[in-house]
Amino acid sequence: MTIRVVIVEDSPTMRAILTNRLSKEHDIEVVAAAANAAEGRQMIRELDPDVVTLDIEMPGMNGLDFLAKIMELRPTPVIIVSGSTQQGNEMTARALALGAVDCYAKSGGGTGLDDAGKLAQMIREAAKVQFPARAPQPSVQAIRQAARPASTVANEARSLLSDRPALIAIGSSTGGVEALQTVLAGFPVDCPPTVIVQHINARFAPAVARTLDQSCPPRILVAEPDMPLKDGHVYIAPGDDRHLSLGGSSSFHCKLRSGPPVSGHQPSVDVLFASVAKVVGARAVGILLTGMGADGAQGLLAMAQKGARTIAQDEATCTVFGMPRAAINLGAARIVAPLGAIARHAFSKAA
Repeated sequence: MTIRVVIVEDSPTMRAILTNRLSKEHDIEVVAAAANAAEGRQMIRELDPDVVTLDIEMPGMNGLDFLAKIMELRPTPVIIVSGSTQQGNEMTARALALGAVDCYAKSGGGTGLDDAGKLAQMIREAAKVQFPARAPQPSVQAIRQAARPASTVANEARSLLSDRPALIAIGSSTGGVEALQTVLAGFPVDCPPTVIVQHINARFAPAVARTLDQSCPPRILVAEPDMPLKDGHVYIAPGDDRHLSLGGSSSFHCKLRSGPPVSGHQPSVDVLFASVAKVVGARAVGILLTGMGADGAQGLLAMAQKGARTIAQDEATCTVFGMPRAAINLGAARIVAPLGAIARHAFSKAA
């Protein structure tokens, strides 16, 4: 099957580079290249591509506004092709929270591709995405108001803590930033320490943490070596070549170590979950969200075998059902739930 791609990029040079490089792939066809959002919207409407690559730092309607329109009116797999500026990082993080399936970082100068093969593989994976039905999303202001300690959401979550877990571990990949925003918005402000491996380029990890921190009750930050884990805090793996794991016994801290990929990833959800199974055991909750492949399935099984509560996102609400499916097939998930119910299940066995 040939994957039909529309490129939306304001730089003529970058449009030419992307078109040339991607056209060399035997299974990818660039059917159009647009210079701005208005052109892109028309091309998407007329050509109905399988995947869109989108530059978000554009004049006129910026890429974020354009992406929001795409996801509202004609959900299509979108890969953000981002420049190296700080603003570009922040906008990319927000784009992932809006529903972009992946992000590719341009070279340092912003005018080239360091690894066209990697972008081509992202496009192949994006073409497999099937978007679930999208419920109306609350505004950031509404989320913040609902997320205060005295809010209904937080009070309900606290009322369910009849058997409060000592720690929560979450793994996610393709579509994961958007899914994390939904799950963490349902966490109380004083939630148990929570650790996350989200498959993402290291350059974007700090911006993703800041984006989630702005719309979710707990404090969300990037994990650092030996950082103590505290209630009300969520720690995201840096996304570089270091695996995130857990240390400690009565109190916990982050461990970051270099090492080869595990289950095809670096950092790996399996590494995190295995360490949580060893250190926290039955007092933990493990959550596996949307993502390609099988990373996290074996680790979630290890957690389940230690008596932890284990949860997998259901197929209907996943962007990609690969990782949850693998865990479910192993018998690792004690609970299979839609995205909007996962926070509730994390805090109550009876939920």
